[in-house]
Amino acid sequence: MHDILNVIMDEIRDFRTSHKNIKVVPKVKPDEIRDFLANRYDFKDSVPIEKVFNDVKYSMRKWSLHVTDPRYFGLFDPQVTLPSIIADTLTALYNPQLASWSHAPAANEIENITLNYFLKKFGMDPEKGFANFTTGGAESNLTAVLLALTDKFPEYGNKGLRSLETQPVFYISGEAHNSFNKIAHITGLGRNAVRVIGTDDNLKMDTFKLRKAIESDISSGFKPFLVAGTAGTTSAGIIDPLDRLAGICTEYELWFHVDAAWGGAAVLVPEYKKYFNGLERADSITCDAHKWLSVSMGGGMFFTRDRSDALRTFKIEADYMPDKTQETIDSYASTIQWSRRFIGLKLFMTMAVLGERAVAETIKKQVLLGEKLRRKLKSDGWIIVNKTPLPVVCFTHPRITKGDLRPADIISRIYDRQDTWISETILKSNMNVLRACITNYESTEKDILFLAAQLKELIEGEY
Repeated sequence: MHDILNVIMDEIRDFRTSHKNIKVVPKVKPDEIRDFLANRYDFKDSVPIEKVFNDVKYSMRKWSLHVTDPRYFGLFDPQVTLPSIIADTLTALYNPQLASWSHAPAANEIENITLNYFLKKFGMDPEKGFANFTTGGAESNLTAVLLALTDKFPEYGNKGLRSLETQPVFYISGEAHNSFNKIAHITGLGRNAVRVIGTDDNLKMDTFKLRKAIESDISSGFKPFLVAGTAGTTSAGIIDPLDRLAGICTEYELWFHVDAAWGGAAVLVPEYKKYFNGLERADSITCDAHKWLSVSMGGGMFFTRDRSDALRTFKIEADYMPDKTQETIDSYASTIQWSRRFIGLKLFMTMAVLGERAVAETIKKQVLLGEKLRRKLKSDGWIIVNKTPLPVVCFTHPRITKGDLRPADIISRIYDRQDTWISETILKSNMNVLRACITNYESTEKDILFLAAQLKELIEGEY
């Protein structure tokens, strides 16, 4: 045990210092990996752990898209903090079961103090509100829809959707996360219950169109029950007009949910709170710690203003579970999950070791790098097509808009070089653009200048 643990520690130390020298983008086909594994493992005979470790290490280094690299400008998968790595190791070691408070008192209270801190940051009262860690944003968004259905349709929990006299519908923007389509399927609402609201010129949910859609649904016999705004869209980092959305929800007695899976971390920076006006009026909020708070996946969080909604939605009795401990809440009776991992330790340790100020400064640094990338791209002739205070940059080029090149051509050539990673996305349903997002605390100005230089070289045809 001592020897293999030393090897693991050496790998953690070495990878965190040498990962910048590994190619960001792998070149591999599925059969290469499958053959490698099939020739070594049939699970019939025992294999020494040292050999298994070395094979896993080799595979992960050679055949991974290295999202922890500072030149990965991708999908909110940043380098993780050392406290997060330690926390995941300790979680595996102690393996606490958080379904019941009495089974994991320390773990549950560590999560509670962490979640209560963020409840306050989001403008909710920990004495009345409720929060829990989730596997990620999709689970958190699903939780919000379930709570809203239970709140707006009291008969839904016992009798199901078929007992309702009218079809429930809910509203998202055209730039919202696609998880809501799956959620409509999972809950039994049906995907047709999702009303996609068009956006304005800045890709924000158009509140005029929202109001018109609500009125149309009401007059047609449907029952609106929820509006989901976004605080930092996946494609373009757009923050919807949250305060106006909250006002509409109040007017029509709708549940107001905010998907702040990525952008929500910015509330730790006092000067950025102005961008999120109205977030404090939300009935529920999604925020993923494994995005901009730099902990390992998955580290989602769900927040709601009134804990009774969660207790009513997930109420359950099980004779084999321990009796409830006074003044506590058991997660198996208040969340989607039953058996539950100690998800929150990595965020607790990250916030405790680094502190709020250092985390906020890291976020500010990345915002500044995003601004510098925009300026550099514009000076090189690129066209910035999104307007956001968050560090996600969507851009195109006259050669692309004229049809001389496709974004996919640029992406392919970038990946061929293996040195950096950006993505392609579609805005306003038909605009294919390039996208670069900065959420890695190790990224520097040198890294964004490297990206800009590669882009300039490729667009000028010197590849």
